[in-house]
Amino acid sequence: MTACARTTSSAYVSAVNVFIASIIVWILLRFFTDASPIWGMASMIASSEPVVKQGLKMFRSRLINTLVGCAVGLLFLAVGEPTPWRLPFALAITVLLASYVVRIQVMWRQAPITAAIVIAGGLSVHSKMSGLESGLRRVIEVIFGCVVALAVSWLMATIWPVPDIGPAPKVANPH
Repeated sequence: MTACARTTSSAYVSAVNVFIASIIVWILLRFFTDASPIWGMASMIASSEPVVKQGLKMFRSRLINTLVGCAVGLLFLAVGEPTPWRLPFALAITVLLASYVVRIQVMWRQAPITAAIVIAGGLSVHSKMSGLESGLRRVIEVIFGCVVALAVSWLMATIWPVPDIGPAPKVANPH
């Protein structure tokens, strides 16, 4: 199978994965929890991988960085009054923690994104306890989206496997 054929096959499988997973996330979050499916769907798309081994790596990285961002976001919501000025400080601290403490390069941006989601939830409700609840709910939706992406990737890999082509081969420069 040529590299082009593998890429085309991978694109089709990715499209089918996202199609199926988005329906699952939409139905389960919207109709059974009455939550907005946006956070779960965005997370599902970012976590979708047609190759399960890569999907597992992405899931692990996203989960750890999501938990770091959640912890920082909740800490900033719990201490003091929620103000928009807390957001830049929380994001900067989260980036430093993700970069120097956690040091998982894949999906490191997920940590500050999650902190922003948590803090934004707190700012939108103007109540510390409601903000903590809202932030936790959004993080659960994000993790749910990751889980659905991984489950659909695994299911599709059994039905329509895509070979793990690994890194592209290096081409020697003829000049």
